[in-house]
Order: sequence, then C-alpha cells, then structure tokens
Amino acid sequence: MPNSSAAVAQYLPFLRRYARALTGNQASGDAYVAATLEALIADRAVIEDPRGPRVALYRLFTKIWNSVAVNGAAAPGEGVLPGEQKLANITPLPRQAFLLVALEGFSEPDAARVLDIDVMKLRGLVEESGRELAAEIATDVLIIEDDTFIAMELETLVEGLGHRVLGVARTHAEALALTKNKRPGLILADIQLADGSSGLEAVNELLASFEAPVIFITAYPERFLTGERPEPAFLIAKPFQPATVSAVASQALFFERTAKRRDRRVTA
Repeated sequence: MPNSSAAVAQYLPFLRRYARALTGNQASGDAYVAATLEALIADRAVIEDPRGPRVALYRLFTKIWNSVAVNGAAAPGEGVLPGEQKLANITPLPRQAFLLVALEGFSEPDAARVLDIDVMKLRGLVEESGRELAAEIATDVLIIEDDTFIAMELETLVEGLGHRVLGVARTHAEALALTKNKRPGLILADIQLADGSSGLEAVNELLASFEAPVIFITAYPERFLTGERPEPAFLIAKPFQPATVSAVASQALFFERTAKRRDRRVTA
C-alpha cells in the first residue's frame, strides 16, 4: 500500500515527538514507535480508520503503549518498587489526553478516537491534567532565546504557570553567565541564536556542571527527529501555543522529579 505508507511516513517524526513526551527520553520513545511500526507491517489493515491515517497511527501506538512493556520497561509486578511500574503507568490517561490536544494538535473528536473514549470523557481528562499542572512544584526557569518578543511571551507564560524566571539569555555566553551563581530547575532554549551561537551547544555546556530538564524550541522540529543521532527529548515547534509549553514543561518536570524520587529510594 504505497499511498498509506507515504501517509504514515509523514506523521512519524511527530509520533516520535509524542512518544518522547510520554516516556521522557529518546530511546524508550523510539522503542514504542518501532513496536508500532512492527504491528503495522504485520497487519496493514490497522492503519485504516474513518478519521484518517494520522488518527489510525496514533490509535495503534496508544494500544501498544497501554498494553506492552518495551525496551526493558518492567511489566507490572516484575521486580519493581511500588509506583515504579512500566512507563504507561507513569504517564496516565489524563496526560495522554492533554498531550494529544496541546502538543499534537488533535481536535477533540480525533483525540477521543485515538484514546478510544468519547469527547465528554476526553474533556474531563484534559481538565484533570490541567489541575495536575496547576499543582506542579514551582522552579527557576532559564530562557535562552534571542527574539525579544518570543522571550517576553515565554517569560509571561512561565510566570503564569507559577515558576520564576531566572533570566533571559540571548547568546551562549549570556546563558553561562546567568547560571554562574544560581542553577535553573528547567531550561527553555532556542536552537539557533542571533549571534550565530548554538542553543544546543550552550545547553550541553551547562549540563556538564548540573542537571536540569531542557525543552528546545525551534521552527524546524522535524530536522531533529530523524533518528540518525542523539536528539532532544522535548521539542516545541515555533510558532507555539501556550498550552503546548504548559504540557511539555509539565512532562519534563514530572520525569525529573520521578527520577529524583527513585534515586532517593535506591540510596536510602
């Protein structure tokens, strides 16, 4: 089915973005996408859906996500600490609903179809996730962005979520200077900066001395979702919607806190 294959291929970079937002890292997210493609190859009929191939692809991924432990993820009860079950349990249905709408831009009927629920149930899940977002622990946020208006928009958004803006860096050097005396709990970074420096390089240098979740913001996210090299786990496309930043920031902080809780239990 060459036409259906082409239709699926155009949505794969975005499915990989969604998978990473769910799992919190490239390897696990890509493993679930690979399992989805294997299921698709085994039965091409699964990609047929009245709402189109994109809905069908995400619907198939969701079925696998909610039923299969992939890439070494432990199945429930298999030698894991309480609360440390497979990643599908770490990212519950409300977050899936929120990310489908806020990050992936699905309409309510399409997102409901992906999750195999009705629209009213979907709305309830999104509202539940919104309440969860409001309860997120506040942190200091470093913004690396050379466009003044985008930086101001991000500042307003970050503060509206209850976080504090550590500062706005417009170059690699400014980012290093801002973190000299205080470390951020979250970094929002553009990839190409006005002076020719790289947001990627700035972040890599910062993370050599401390750990913090990072969300990259770029006008060309598909360039960083090829699978040919190590890639950012969290990407937001420009122009962005405020709900997208909220959803992805929540996921990034969620995984960072989950990892810290796990480390404390292991070393206790």
